[in-house]
Amino acid sequence: MTHLLAAIEQFASIEVLLAVIVGCLWGTVAGALPGIGTVSALIVALPFAFGMTTETSMALFLGIYVTSVYGGSISAILINTPGTPQSAATVFDGYPMAKAGKADLAIGWATLSSLIGGLFSLAVLIVAAPSLARVSVAFGPAAIFALILFALTCIAWVSQGSTVKGLLAGMIGLWLTTIGPDDLTGYTRFDFGIPALAGGLSLIPVLIGLFALSEVFHRAAYYFASKPPDVENVGFRLPQFSEVRMRIAQFLKSSAIGTFVGILPGTGATAATFISYSELRRSSPRRENFGKGEPDGIIASEASNNAVTGGALIPTLALGIPGDGGTVVLLGVMTIQGVVPGFDLINNNPQILTGAFLVVLVANAVMFVLGAAGARVFARIMSIPEPLLMGSILVLSLVGAFVVRGNPIDLIVAVLAGLAGFGLRFVGYPVAPIVIGMALGTTFEGKLRQGMISARGDFWEFILDPIALAILALAALTIAAPGISRRLFQKA
Repeated sequence: MTHLLAAIEQFASIEVLLAVIVGCLWGTVAGALPGIGTVSALIVALPFAFGMTTETSMALFLGIYVTSVYGGSISAILINTPGTPQSAATVFDGYPMAKAGKADLAIGWATLSSLIGGLFSLAVLIVAAPSLARVSVAFGPAAIFALILFALTCIAWVSQGSTVKGLLAGMIGLWLTTIGPDDLTGYTRFDFGIPALAGGLSLIPVLIGLFALSEVFHRAAYYFASKPPDVENVGFRLPQFSEVRMRIAQFLKSSAIGTFVGILPGTGATAATFISYSELRRSSPRRENFGKGEPDGIIASEASNNAVTGGALIPTLALGIPGDGGTVVLLGVMTIQGVVPGFDLINNNPQILTGAFLVVLVANAVMFVLGAAGARVFARIMSIPEPLLMGSILVLSLVGAFVVRGNPIDLIVAVLAGLAGFGLRFVGYPVAPIVIGMALGTTFEGKLRQGMISARGDFWEFILDPIALAILALAALTIAAPGISRRLFQKA
């Protein structure tokens, strides 16, 4: 109770409330505009974080993070084009419902589902994050090394058909952290004789290039005119209470799936969406209507993808391990503000953690209000000329890359990373594992060294730590899971 009162006192200000509202507004608009996505929406706001207080910056970025996933459902329903990959499954039933003259009802279902999924995962976050952070103090170097390895191997679970590519992408991210001075010896590594690389690579410019700039380059290469909505009854209408009540089980199941998938580092909302949609298509009493405008299909997608936000924040806040690309940016913002996730956050700044819970709660409420009041406005915003939109993202992204360290080299790094991300799309390599690997690389290497020193160079003694051994076994199972599932499917 003391922490709650302290958090309310610290976060209860007009500036924080305005930051939440602005963040939610930009997050919803960015999600509704195809091609921007959660990570790019967060990146565009990065330059503003440097002039903000800790409370205001967390309010702004958590608002963007929570609502950007929801925004993708608007374009998925109205123009058959998901604004974010997380809303891809919303197209299956949202657009047919809109074409049947029920666009307002489809948006109502999507908004309600997003609210329920967000609140469900918030409840789990409130319970799980402090407990996990307290348990984390029992983790020695071997356990933390194993935990980060597990975070990277979770990529295998969602890289169906390209497990090796997902793992290689994560290894690329790890390698990028070794460029520059060695923290232990001080020697410069992998600079290839280029003075600009002697200081190492900053995460933010690489992240900006791989996500935001690669999207700009991709859209420039495959330019297409924005399509205006071609459906009727664009607006907002909540379903009848009786319709909602008969689907409570579907709400809870989808929210639980999204929260669980979100907790697994490196997975993300896209995987949760399709897992949830497949499960409800199998188990729903109305499964024969899927693909024809069935509300259960919208619930499956939107409750699960918004539940991922709270789930992904659990390892981020409790352990400092990002759950997805968006939480990598959030970790960067917390670092800028001097906030250290994990036990230190729980023990020394509990009011910051409680304040984050309150911000997520307010953000979900603001998201619902924006969806109810602004559906028609968002439909108009989607007709913004694409060159103007992409040009604005390009400028703001480059500003964000520069202001982190004020180093012009970071602009070159961002552009080169953008070109690399553009090329990786053609060969089917995911970019999210690269930034997750880069975000965890320094800690990964440091804990490996600490553990090996304490074990006197005996690797077997190092990994026989009971906690580490259990986590490594789970990691091995995660890598094997896609192959096992494919074999079982083939036999069936």
